[in-house]
Amino acid sequence: MDNNTAGSGAYKAGFGGLFGGGAPEYSNTELAGVPLTGMSPLSPYLNVDPRYLVQDSDEFILPTGANKTRGRFELAFFTIGGSCMTGAAFGTLNGLRMGLKETRDMAWSKPRNVQILNMVTRQGASWANTLGSVALLYSVFGVAIEKARGAEDDLNTIAAGTLTGMMYKSTSGLKGVARGGLVGLALSGLYALYNNWDHLKGTAPSRY
Repeated sequence: MDNNTAGSGAYKAGFGGLFGGGAPEYSNTELAGVPLTGMSPLSPYLNVDPRYLVQDSDEFILPTGANKTRGRFELAFFTIGGSCMTGAAFGTLNGLRMGLKETRDMAWSKPRNVQILNMVTRQGASWANTLGSVALLYSVFGVAIEKARGAEDDLNTIAAGTLTGMMYKSTSGLKGVARGGLVGLALSGLYALYNNWDHLKGTAPSRY
């Protein structure tokens, strides 16, 4: 019996020499009482230092001097693309509604289907173009104001929204420009208020 125990010990020591040297052997009772700070209990057979598994730092690598959040220029592509897709989806549904309403007195036939399809295509393209143009103007103004001021805050958002509304309604006269500016100011102000709602309530907002 002792020979078998000694043989198994030598066998384990040989394996330890092959894979990183002769590590000391501990019994299950000794390993079961080892505390793992900040972690759930691991298997006593897992020969890993728990300190290497605790991640207190960020899980991504940034170039020197880079910000952890994306700037307006990076977000501009997402804003423009998302606005175009949203406009296309809304226009498609609106065109389908209008097509069904205008052709409700017609029987289901090829002319009715073509008319509905034309209405869906026309409305989808129109709304995609409208929202995409607004997003493009907003992104251009936002990037320009950020570069000019050298800072990124809610003032840039409100100024970009106001200028976007004014520019979009620039062909409607001074009253149209004023109305567009007020609408842009209101929408951008509500967006800035939404972004700072946690801060206004006294809790720190979570940033990802």
